[in-house]
Amino acid sequence: MSKAIRIHSYGGPEVMKWEDVPTPEPGPGEVLVKQGAVGLNYIDVYFRTGLYKAPTLPITIGMEGAGTVAALGQGVTGLAVGDRVAYAGAIGAYATARVIAAEKLVKLPDGIDDTTAAAMMLQGMTAQYLVRRTYKVKAGDTIVVHAAAGGVGLILCQWAKHLGATVIGVVSSDEKAELARAHGAAHAVVGYDKLAAEVKRITAGAMVPVVYDSIGKETFAASLDCLAPLGLMASFGSASGPVPPVDISMLAAKGSLYLTRPTLATYTAKREDLVATANDLFDVVRSGAVKIAVNQTYPLNEAAEAHRRLEARQNTGSTVLLP
Repeated sequence: MSKAIRIHSYGGPEVMKWEDVPTPEPGPGEVLVKQGAVGLNYIDVYFRTGLYKAPTLPITIGMEGAGTVAALGQGVTGLAVGDRVAYAGAIGAYATARVIAAEKLVKLPDGIDDTTAAAMMLQGMTAQYLVRRTYKVKAGDTIVVHAAAGGVGLILCQWAKHLGATVIGVVSSDEKAELARAHGAAHAVVGYDKLAAEVKRITAGAMVPVVYDSIGKETFAASLDCLAPLGLMASFGSASGPVPPVDISMLAAKGSLYLTRPTLATYTAKREDLVATANDLFDVVRSGAVKIAVNQTYPLNEAAEAHRRLEARQNTGSTVLLP
């Protein structure tokens, strides 16, 4: 038998139940992974509350983890029992053992342990596609990063600075402002009520070519107002709720702006893109250019408390659940 957090109905953190479950058998093309660490992400909240609907209930939530290959299904090549692996974007992570398609797994290099891997796969690969593909950040750019003290935010700040950009980090407290600055943000703005004015001051009126916004509803209008003509709004999350319907004529009025709602699933749908994205992340972490801040750990059976703190914006950096 194994253990897993399962939800039988949508709702608050209390709907997550720690239960005995049969250890699954890997089918053709699948791998059984004994989990060493599980990542906590805001998308887990979306699935728990029903904002994102599960195919059926009950369901084990969680999208990323790291561990060791325990068994191989028929036809799996390129992996062996005992290999260290990690993944992101495959629901079912809140468990001591899980089955996953082999094509979703990447091998972990030496020097990256399970906890670090579980903390960075979803958040780090999200940061990778945002700064390397959605908008290619280059030396001399000034950019805006919302939730700059969060898991993706701290990685974005470091990676963008490594690429030669000036980061304006947006945070919700003075304590988080210090954290963002310590991780590469040249400027930290507390709150977003006067964000556009601050960006205008910092950039001497030029504004910015890209805003990375994971907050959604509360910050959408302020983010658009930070953009230079032809700028790109990358709305990649909705921690404050979904962005309401948009009148696209506002994009014309504000300077022929671009708007995208990207997801990691699209950017890593092809196996070669997944491997390239993960390897790029591993390279910057192993070089020391990006440090992964695991600022909270919880036993997996205390996932409900981890969710409460996440929703209350009490967490910084990455959070890992330990089976």
